[in-house]
Amino acid sequence: MSLLKKLNSRAKTEANTGFGNNPADYGGRFVNKNGQPNIDKRGVGVFEKISWYHTLLQLPRWKFLLMLIIFYTVINFLFANIYYFIGVEHLEGLTATTEIQKFGEAFFFSAQTFTTVGYGRISPVGFITSAIAAFEALIGLLSFAIATGLFYGRFSRPKAYLRFSDNMILAPFKDGLAIMMRVASYKNNNLTDAEAKVIAGLMIEENGKTTNKFFRMDLEYNTVNALTLSWTIVHPINENSPFYKFSLDDYKSIKGEVLLFIKAFDDMFSNTVVARTSYTLDELIIGAKFVPMFHRSSDNGKTILEIEKLNSYVPADINSLLS
Repeated sequence: MSLLKKLNSRAKTEANTGFGNNPADYGGRFVNKNGQPNIDKRGVGVFEKISWYHTLLQLPRWKFLLMLIIFYTVINFLFANIYYFIGVEHLEGLTATTEIQKFGEAFFFSAQTFTTVGYGRISPVGFITSAIAAFEALIGLLSFAIATGLFYGRFSRPKAYLRFSDNMILAPFKDGLAIMMRVASYKNNNLTDAEAKVIAGLMIEENGKTTNKFFRMDLEYNTVNALTLSWTIVHPINENSPFYKFSLDDYKSIKGEVLLFIKAFDDMFSNTVVARTSYTLDELIIGAKFVPMFHRSSDNGKTILEIEKLNSYVPADINSLLS
């Protein structure tokens, strides 16, 4: 039986995925591993297509702090050059003798002006130098206001803080098989009423033309009341599954992607948070079982969740269960 007949005879299709049906229009995967759409938008300017606020909120912490340090250093270096070329004699209280010392004094005067600290040892003399110092102080005030807003936004923005397993696995499940993925909350936030939705986007040939078809993957449990431990998301391969009666060769030959969406309620922020990822069928481990992630503590007083075991699995014999 062809893959097309296997797929069309059962599985529920999804028509409102937001992804196109023509594989020739797509390059790579639909969704990146980090959950971001694999899309490069063109036809508008660079500064028009990028939301700098969203970009700065989503930057990794080290990149955000590094960007602030670089901006602070560069802006003071530029103003130090301006003061130096105007003439350091217009900076009253400057006591340096060598040129490098004079530039250094101009740099630190700029830093004091930019931050509005103003120790008072060095002060501008003359209209031009004073005007430049006033303009730099204005830029400093605006810059610190923006940086403060970004810091607040980064700390106050609700986020799921979920990690997904690197691979999905084809594992024994009850009397058959199931495709499994695993997710765990790794922060000390509390997520409740978590809901999962999984969609398979498969590239198949229909009427002599290759097309993308999307199928809903029914889950053993769509929701959990509290996502405090790991959650193994299980798609049983039964007559309603797009992978029903697939052979080992079918899994290896078909191309596609599994999209995983998680929505949960963060009770600290009283807000809904979302997370998503995707797995290509090349990232399906055939014949495996996830290693348990949590266990009782030695004093029986707590449950230990070992996040480092999120991707851990052991081989499992499923040859007798494959078609």
